[in-house]
Amino acid sequence: MRKIKIAEHISLDGVIEHDGDYTYGAWTTPYRSPAGAAMLFEAYGSNFDLLLGRNTYDIFSKFWPNAGDFPMANAINAATKHIATHRPDSLEWGPVKGLDGDIIAGIRNLKSTDGPDLIVVGSSTLTSVLLGEGLVDEVVLVVYPVLLGRGKRILSDTIDARELAFVSTKSTPTGVLINTYRHVGSLKK
Repeated sequence: MRKIKIAEHISLDGVIEHDGDYTYGAWTTPYRSPAGAAMLFEAYGSNFDLLLGRNTYDIFSKFWPNAGDFPMANAINAATKHIATHRPDSLEWGPVKGLDGDIIAGIRNLKSTDGPDLIVVGSSTLTSVLLGEGLVDEVVLVVYPVLLGRGKRILSDTIDARELAFVSTKSTPTGVLINTYRHVGSLKK
């Protein structure tokens, strides 16, 4: 059985995409370091597939195929991309498989198969649904020491409260925290 890991690059105030300034991770650029990249790659695992919403897939497909030759780009480009979409016939950046129809049933089926862990990056709508359905095993928050104020948040306003259990934290030389949590379930009242 595969694990589903949410991996989000996030500001201290919960923003994953700054309004009007999303040139792939532009606000994260000053905090990147070789040590941080190695820690992030370790958090993803050496072998993974991607589980993405359609919008994130479209953004990634414009960046990653042209990102150059380095471990994270090579791993992302080689990963099978499982995409929640109503337009699977228009997916071009592969290897890729469309999850159309009943997306949740498709994800449950995919999770029950043997294979590498499924990493969800971006895809805030999908993230909220996966947490709400109890399909998430781990949440990895890559927390940058910035406050962005406005922008797309990690979760929708409609998700019910969730409980996470702390697993580990690592700090990069530039002050980025890579925090890993196990998803427990609904927050107890």
